[in-house]
Amino acid sequence: MINILLWILFGIIAGTVAGHITKDKRGWIGDMIVGIIGSFLAGWASTGFKSFQSTGFSLRGMLLSIVGAVVFILILNLIMKRK
Repeated sequence: MINILLWILFGIIAGTVAGHITKDKRGWIGDMIVGIIGSFLAGWASTGFKSFQSTGFSLRGMLLSIVGAVVFILILNLIMKRK
């Protein structure tokens, strides 16, 4: 349960950072939503890789969340450009 709450917290921060990295214009609510989804995806994907797994508040977990949010934004941008 605590991991899910941390993913949400990291996601909010990561979404804001990822929005600035990608120069994406989603607004602060959109950044938070994308960040939370990206953080959950990164956390879920990392469960198979023990060396990347993060439990609790850590720099590794924050970086993983930012990477997940950036990847999610890039995937969204690819999907939106195709339509």
